[in-house]
Amino acid sequence: MAISIYEHSLRKGRPFIKINCAAIPEGLMESELFGHEKGSFTGAISKIRGKFEIADQGTIFLDEIGDMPLTIQAKVLRVIQEKEFERVGSSKSIKVDIRFVAATNMNLEKMVEEGKFREDLYFRLNVYPIKIPPLRNRPDDIPFLADYFLKKQSKSINITPEAMEVLISYSWPGNVRELQNIIEQSSIIAAGEDIDINHLPIKIRNSSVSYLKNLYNGNDVKSIDEQLAEFEKRMILDALFRSSGIQVKAAELLGINQRSLWHRIKKFNIDVKEMKKNDLQKL
Repeated sequence: MAISIYEHSLRKGRPFIKINCAAIPEGLMESELFGHEKGSFTGAISKIRGKFEIADQGTIFLDEIGDMPLTIQAKVLRVIQEKEFERVGSSKSIKVDIRFVAATNMNLEKMVEEGKFREDLYFRLNVYPIKIPPLRNRPDDIPFLADYFLKKQSKSINITPEAMEVLISYSWPGNVRELQNIIEQSSIIAAGEDIDINHLPIKIRNSSVSYLKNLYNGNDVKSIDEQLAEFEKRMILDALFRSSGIQVKAAELLGINQRSLWHRIKKFNIDVKEMKKNDLQKL
């Protein structure tokens, strides 16, 4: 949504800076947003421009704004109101002209009442609110979103009508990001074929009434060895996705040694390089 707003605005072609407030440690957020001067703190070996300075004349997207610390909220409010800030370790004000777009899955009104989010910042950001229903309430969007994510894959692949029916019937607690992750995982498992029901994660298949009916009617029945192998493969895939394809980290998540993980990767013919490629494409 934020990218669409940017691409249809008068600021298109100018900087578009995305900041995930939940992903930046509190101790680093001030420097990340405002930049810092050389020697302003331990490790500041050179002057660094912050995201706000880089976004001048453009748009800045504050994703997961509800996770922004209160101490930083006050400084962001000043940038919105006064259109200026100082780098960490400097007293010189820097003027900027930025369009702010913010998003959150939290209830900011409730957070304001609880003292967890600044009321003044909330009202400054809440100029033109756009409320997007959760994905489970707009199943008609799922085929279009799935097709969009498929086109971003490095190989040509489609989804069978049966698999699409299962995707549409799922509740999607993780919303669009969960759908994107499932499409990426399933396309790797499909290994050149179209994504079918059997390529989808077990939790999604089991949530589908139509799939369960077929299963208990005797269709698509698998032996216990086949189901255990499939479960093992999906655990490995999940760990590799969470670790961006770094096998040392994936082995730690699974509680096994790296050599054991390597043998399993070979056993299931998992393309780790493809996972790393997809992770780089997100950056």
